[in-house]
Formats: sequence, structure tokens, C-alpha cells
Amino acid sequence: MESFSMVIDGRLVQTPEQDEVINPATGAAFATCARASRANIDAAVAAAGRALPAWRADEGMRRQKLIECATAIQGHAAEIAQVLTREQGKPLAKAMEEIFAAAFWLTFFAGLEIKSEVIQDDASKRIRIIHKPLGVVAAITPWNFPVVLLAFKLGPALLAGNTVVVKPSEYTPLSSLLLAKIIKDILPAGVVNFLAGPGSVGAELASHPDVRKVSFTGSVATGKKIAQNAAADLKRVTLELGGNDPAIVLPDVDPAKIIDSLFWGAFANSGQICTAIKRLYIHEDVYAPIVDGLIERARSIKVGNGLDAESQLGPINNRMQFERVLGLVEDARKNGGRILVGGEPLPGDGYFLPPTIVADIAAGVRLVDEEQFGTALPVIRYRDLDAVFAEANQGHFGLGGSIWTSDIERGEELIQRLESGTGWVNHHMDILPNVPFGGCKWSGLGYEGGRWGYEEFTELQVVNSKK
Repeated sequence: MESFSMVIDGRLVQTPEQDEVINPATGAAFATCARASRANIDAAVAAAGRALPAWRADEGMRRQKLIECATAIQGHAAEIAQVLTREQGKPLAKAMEEIFAAAFWLTFFAGLEIKSEVIQDDASKRIRIIHKPLGVVAAITPWNFPVVLLAFKLGPALLAGNTVVVKPSEYTPLSSLLLAKIIKDILPAGVVNFLAGPGSVGAELASHPDVRKVSFTGSVATGKKIAQNAAADLKRVTLELGGNDPAIVLPDVDPAKIIDSLFWGAFANSGQICTAIKRLYIHEDVYAPIVDGLIERARSIKVGNGLDAESQLGPINNRMQFERVLGLVEDARKNGGRILVGGEPLPGDGYFLPPTIVADIAAGVRLVDEEQFGTALPVIRYRDLDAVFAEANQGHFGLGGSIWTSDIERGEELIQRLESGTGWVNHHMDILPNVPFGGCKWSGLGYEGGRWGYEEFTELQVVNSKK
């Protein structure tokens, strides 16, 4: 069984303690990786600290190294994608898309224009706003998109002149460790260090006294703990947390034109996307044709091992999440929900639940109130739009949401009634490197993407000069 190494100070590091990594398509371990000790954490942070002065001093080098990393990742895309599919479960073609998206993200930040802002420049004084690096940054990434979400953090953090210590999810560490091996000789030693291990490793890293910023993507519960720990020495934090995104379909739509977009908005990556459609509200005038279309689409989907070229959806990533989604479906059933399609796991040892659509439930049932993060979708018939917005805004989440209508102007007006960091009209989950992405309420703090994401990794300084 292959063992993957961490990267600390530009060197591959192995440890006596190893963690098995499970292939969710089989339920069996297929590889191991090193588990970081406290000494490894200290060494990684110290290496990042030593690399900081030279790295922050040369913006041209930083941009060039980001380009070189992106090129290397593209050159090894097939190799990384194989590992990503085996540890995460997604179809191989989707894994390849993720690798190339990560390279694209790094390339975007390599070319991002940065300007100092001049507030005043007259005969008496010049006042400018500049952005300086924070220092050593901890980047803690999740298991649903481990490679591209790593690039979300590395691109702006490195461009800004910070050095980074990465801790991927214990469920999907291998693609990140392989990427680390590929780029370790491109970057100066210590600029980016990669650790691995359980959640306790991330907690120790996030609370390390020499870490000045934590960028975390994951659950609300863990995000709250990171914020609490960061408060002790006022670390900066960016937290991209959960979502329970509503999609609201107005009666003026053409059902045939939106069914496919609604389906993949809910079930892409087996529903394991923070911004996926988690609650689908459909006006009674178009409810029947849309639901019938979704059922037909669900029945046509090939669910299977991501290494099978015919698979369109893979498994849920880990047993704990698989059992949670099954529990939500069963709870909905007990509360009067009708399972229109799916609802039962596939036979075998993998964590497969086919696309499951549940009707006749509303707020107050867990599948509606909670983030399922899997292949189960409640469809909710409505008549009164005001009541729908009241229900959609209930709860603590506020990541994304969408309106579907033939009247774009009305859609843009209505979407502002949603309490969400992003509101889409006639599509869902469109996330771009030049656009800010973040949530309100419990869905997060701060932003990723564009100059807003860059500034999250900087300290603002006012330079005020008297002439």
C-alpha cells in the first residue's frame, strides 16, 4: 500500500504514525499518509517563518512561481486526478476538471493587477492605502473539492507575499500531498508546507502562536472553533462554511429549459457542494412538469465508481456523511415525505445513494432545515412568494441562492430579498476567480476571489506623508 509524504521546508517527510485513506467507492483503504506530530507542526510553521522575508520582498518572483506551479499541475493532471477520484469518489472526468480549474485559479492570481489607492495627493500631503502580507497563513481545506479549494487559498495568499502551511481533510489528503510533491522544487523551501492528519492537527495549526491568519473551508461547527481559538491572539480568519441554498422557481419559466440546470445545480459532485441547491421551491403552476422532469433525469443517471468511464455521479465521500444523508431521508419519510425516486443505497460496500427526490415536506423537517450535503433533494410546492422568501431566509445559513424566471429584471430585484452572500438568476453555483465569494450569517466570514479575496490575505496600511 503506497504511503504519501508530507512536505516541510521543501523536503518530503514521513512519520511513524500513518493514517489509512478510504476509497468511498469500495469502503476499503487503498493508501496511507504520514500523520503530523506537534514537532512537525512547529517545524512547518518555523520553515514558513524563515521563508517569509525573501518571499515577500519579490513580487515578480511570486507571480512567476504561481505560473510555474500552475503549469506543473496541468502537466501532472492525469496523475493527480487518479488519486483524487480514488480518495474523493468523483468521476475521473470531473477530477480532471477540478485539477485544471485549480491551475486556472493560480494563473488568474499570478496576473491580478494590484494598485495602491490614493486618498489625497495635493500641495500639503499625500495619503495612500497599501496592502502588506500578514505573515504565516494556515490553509485548512475540505474533502469535497480538495485541489481547487486549495488553489482558492494559495493563489491570493502567495501573491500577497505570505507563506503558507496547508492541512487538507483527513478524508482526502493524498491529492494535496501529491500536488505538494510536484511543486516543492518550484517554490523556495518553506514557502508552502503540507501537513496531514486528523482534525486535531488542523486545530493545533490554527491555534499556533506564529500563525497570523487562518483560511478555512468546512463545517460551521469547526469554523466556530477556529474563530474562538483565533480570538486568543486576534488572528485574522476567513471562514467559508456551510450553506442550505434555496432555489425559487417562478411560474413564468419554461420547465423544459431549466430542468437540467436544476438537476445538476442540486446533484453535481453528488450534492457535496456548499453552494448546491439544497431546497427547491417550485410554484404550483409549474410544479408537476418540473418534478416529473427531475425524476426522469435522476433515473437516467449512472451512479458508480468514479474510475468507471460511464459513471456520472460517484459515491458520498465518507461513511459518516453517507449515514447522515440516509438518516435525513429516513427522517423525511417518517415525517410524511414521499420518496419520488431513489431513497435506497446501492448494494455493495461503497457509499452510493442514487439521486433522491423527496416531496410533501416543508420547514420543520430536517431535510429542509439542515444542510444535507449529499444526493437528496426536497422539492416544495408553493403558491405565495412572500411566504417562500420568509421560509427561505429562516435559519442560520446564508451562502447562496437562486431565482428562476423569464423576467431577468424581476429576478434581479427578487434575489436581493434572499439573505445570501451570492444570488444567482437563472443559474446556480457560478463561482469565478475574479468575483468575490462568501456568505452571511453562519455561512462564513470574509471573501475568496478577485481583489476581495486578495485583500483577505493582507494587512492594510495607511501611508500619510506631509509635503
